[in-house]
Amino acid sequence: MALTSAEQIRAWQGPALFSFGFRPFFLFGAVWVACAMVLWLLTLSGAITLPTRFDPVSWHAHEFLFGYLGAVLAGFLLTAVPNWTGRLPMVGWKLAALFALWVAGRMAIATSTLMPGWAAAGIDVAFPLVLGALILQEIVAGKNWRNLIVLALLAVFTLANVVFHIEAMTSGYAAQGYGLRMGLATAVMMIAVIGGRIIPSFTRNWLVKQGDPARPAPPMQQFDKAVLLVSLVALVLWVAFPEAAIGGLLLIVTGVLHAIRLARWSGHRTGSEPLVWVLHVSYAFIPLGALAIGIDSAFGIMGTAAAQHLWMAGAIGAMTLAVMTRATLGHTGQELAANRMTVAVYLCLFGAVLTRLLVGISPVLTQLSGLLWLAAFGGFVIAYGPLLLRPKPERAP
Repeated sequence: MALTSAEQIRAWQGPALFSFGFRPFFLFGAVWVACAMVLWLLTLSGAITLPTRFDPVSWHAHEFLFGYLGAVLAGFLLTAVPNWTGRLPMVGWKLAALFALWVAGRMAIATSTLMPGWAAAGIDVAFPLVLGALILQEIVAGKNWRNLIVLALLAVFTLANVVFHIEAMTSGYAAQGYGLRMGLATAVMMIAVIGGRIIPSFTRNWLVKQGDPARPAPPMQQFDKAVLLVSLVALVLWVAFPEAAIGGLLLIVTGVLHAIRLARWSGHRTGSEPLVWVLHVSYAFIPLGALAIGIDSAFGIMGTAAAQHLWMAGAIGAMTLAVMTRATLGHTGQELAANRMTVAVYLCLFGAVLTRLLVGISPVLTQLSGLLWLAAFGGFVIAYGPLLLRPKPERAP
């Protein structure tokens, strides 16, 4: 007789860390993005020089976007796909091997001067390729065709990483190249697609539980599909022609549409539950970033780096942290409620984004933003690491 998911997880006799996909990738994704920030701040101060073929800014951008986000995507997909397909999750040494491949990518990039450039790039890109193949296998076996869009986004994200490596090896500075914009645009689309499913659903569940008669607009209505289509066109134009005024104007329209979309989800009624309102605040960085980048492209008013950080640190950083905290609580048998430490983690992340936007006022704010970032992800590791490292408690019969 085939094992159920719960039985398969219980049958695993190794470390609890490898009993479910979210565990190693959420925990060590957070560990890595905190460590990478420490290395970045030390590099900025001149205290260290990393033995990487990337210039410091490109390394910083790559390891946040493709390194950290790659881990979180793996944790999310390896946890969500079994629910989508009804098939068993990846458990045990197979999961450990995939995790080891991700770790190898981080080490290869950080020490790439010690090996041929193509070797480091190959090790790094191997992880999303293997992950994509595993997800494709599960979707096909489970005939879950509606989620092929998520796999398609992962494929584009992987291609963006390849382009980033090519640009780094040829032009030498990939931090403002096609690969970075393609990866960032794909990440924004992922948040728009996946967030558009989970945010109204989680909000509705919470409002029902509270006895609140208000209801958010259901997921993926015609309006949502129109917003996603406009977003796709605007992002493609931005990736290809980042300084084109027409692309900037379309990004501004995209920002307005996403703001309307967010307003339809009744987030203003969730102020008493941080696990819910943080999803709405995190999604708000999508329209804010679109407006900022659109204004910068069309009128040159804002700095490119500051505008892009609304998506990089804001939308990606905040949304991943929000998803990781909620998923960890839910899948480790905890009550779905945020304690003070969790709220502090959220506030530190938002503080890091705000101070990064104000760096032009004083260079000291760069260090402050980095320290707040460390507090956010270090706080996650301290608060949620023990839950991710120990087995889920057995329910009483």
